[in-house]
Amino acid sequence: MSRISTCLKDLAAKGRKALVPYFVAGDPSKELTVPMMHAMVDAGSDIIELGIAFSDPMAEGPVIQLAHERALEHNISLRDTLALVAQFRQTDNETPIVLMGYANPIEVLGYKSFAQQAQAAGVDGILVVDLPPEEAIEFQSILKEHDIDNIYLIAPTTEQSRIKKIVALATGYLYYVSLKGVTGSAALDVNSVKSKLADIRQETSLPICVGFGIKDADSAAQISKLSEGAVVGSAIVDRMAAANSEEQAISAVTELLKDMRDAMDKV
Repeated sequence: MSRISTCLKDLAAKGRKALVPYFVAGDPSKELTVPMMHAMVDAGSDIIELGIAFSDPMAEGPVIQLAHERALEHNISLRDTLALVAQFRQTDNETPIVLMGYANPIEVLGYKSFAQQAQAAGVDGILVVDLPPEEAIEFQSILKEHDIDNIYLIAPTTEQSRIKKIVALATGYLYYVSLKGVTGSAALDVNSVKSKLADIRQETSLPICVGFGIKDADSAAQISKLSEGAVVGSAIVDRMAAANSEEQAISAVTELLKDMRDAMDKV
């Protein structure tokens, strides 16, 4: 059983929901990435989604687009990102790590080479934003050989017939995009999320984590009532960007995550 499945099953047995923070590897520096990951775990995070810096992150809003740009200014590569995961694994062999990014850097490295290196580094899952199920068959097979979960996005506009196709391939968990638009968009419509999650659950028993629009403890708590996990990205990246030092960045992020964890545990 993968770290992701183990984590989510353990949380379910305890009546708790997963807190899943996201930030871009290398933002604002390579040196901060691993300490930030450990700080997130200490603040109550259950799974970490680590962004792979890319020059055209089409699903991202302005906040996370700038994070990708800052990371690329440090010339961080996919190989560097895998090395950071391996460094994290030296002292944490339990927390699931999911890489989130775009197909181009993975295809440049090669599917087999990526899967081999990701497994060796300690990666548990991958979410490729722009690789639809129809084009992911080969990649899916290679990931399975290396025990890496393939996590898919489902959007508010995804039709039921397409949900069936997605869940037939997905492993680990599903990432439901709660809003129409890019990361950091608008207000969360809880009733709309509830309705769509019911549609998804008609097709699968996979855990569902919800992201986009989760910005504070209240929104995290609301989503945790409906799903198996809450993903927070822009609110974290925004605090990191506003910090004047690495210490301030860690303090601001851990304060937010602790507030979210407390709110989610009270639901």
